[in-house]
Amino acid sequence: MKKGYVHVYTGNGKGKTTAMLGLTLRASGAGLRTYIGQFIKNGEYCEVKSIKKYLPCVKIEQYGTSSALINRDVTEKDIEAAQNGLRIASEAMFSGEYDVVMLDEINIAIYYNLISVDSVIELIKKKPCNIELVLTGRHAAEEIIEAADLVSEVTEIKHYYDDNIEAREGIEK
Repeated sequence: MKKGYVHVYTGNGKGKTTAMLGLTLRASGAGLRTYIGQFIKNGEYCEVKSIKKYLPCVKIEQYGTSSALINRDVTEKDIEAAQNGLRIASEAMFSGEYDVVMLDEINIAIYYNLISVDSVIELIKKKPCNIELVLTGRHAAEEIIEAADLVSEVTEIKHYYDDNIEAREGIEK
């Protein structure tokens, strides 16, 4: 690519990671090499299994601890994992090995103060001009939105989670 842009997928609705994964599939079809770094997450989600099995031009890594941040306090281990993840993702972006770099749930990592908004803004500013950079997660900071070229907000109108339906394998996880 001659020019790569910065995308942000944010909002309180379901579908931000799904949109990122759709772009992953499209990029793979075009032969673009893609790196996905997942903040907060840790586990063999179905998308991780599929990517490893079917998309050889995509590398996916996770920078989360083994437990979710919902309903618990942030630990030093969470902070260390996210900051290490940002370092690894930065190295991937500058390695010359990838055309597209996707940082899933990075906005949540900023929101929970696992990494600073300034460190992500610095990453955006230093992004090689030919790299497409995608940032996902709820609560995108205003500074991130301002720095992006494309911002999509996914808004929840109705969700079956409100009826205490748990995440289902292959659909939500």
